[in-house]
Amino acid sequence: MADKTLVEFVKESLQQGQSREAIHGALTQAGWKNGEVDTALAVYSDVTFPVAVPRPQPYLSARQAFLYLLFFILLGIVSFSLGSLLFALIDYAFPDKVEAGGYAYHFRDAQVRSGISGVLVATPIFLWLGYILRGARERSPELQRSRIRKWLTYLSLVIAGCTLVGDATSLVYNFLGGDLTVRFVLKSLVVGVIAGAIFTYFISDAEKGDQADVDAA
Repeated sequence: MADKTLVEFVKESLQQGQSREAIHGALTQAGWKNGEVDTALAVYSDVTFPVAVPRPQPYLSARQAFLYLLFFILLGIVSFSLGSLLFALIDYAFPDKVEAGGYAYHFRDAQVRSGISGVLVATPIFLWLGYILRGARERSPELQRSRIRKWLTYLSLVIAGCTLVGDATSLVYNFLGGDLTVRFVLKSLVVGVIAGAIFTYFISDAEKGDQADVDAA
């Protein structure tokens, strides 16, 4: 974020007709770093006008932060619950003799009930909140520049990307060790599909946000 004193100086200099090169040179001679000066200059658009014209700035509000945090938390709950449910169903379909016993079946039954509960409760709220946020962004394009949305979007991409890499690595490792079972392959497929869907959605969303920044500039 640009220093307020620096931004104000840039504004007054531009309004007095000083060129950006002259402003940049004067500030760097005064001891400001190139990055700081570039950030302050980027606050104002390079257009011909009697006064300095500000560029659109990243948007942040407490309400949007709350809604996006809730949206991403619900995404985590839905993903985990769905994955847990599918894992349990795979275990039912391909039982392991080593796990035979009352405790294993009791745990698997609890896993199924927990997964179904999470999916049934969190999914409608998640979809409704996603609809609300998407509609708000269509009505107010400035929300596309929301700081919290960008941070959470890229955080989700990092998590989903690491999950995909870890899933593929685990699959290859077990294949090379001769421990590749049907259960393991199916569970790896579940993880890959869920993480891949999240990654694909958010990479597209991130590209739209970056394009909005380019259009604004």
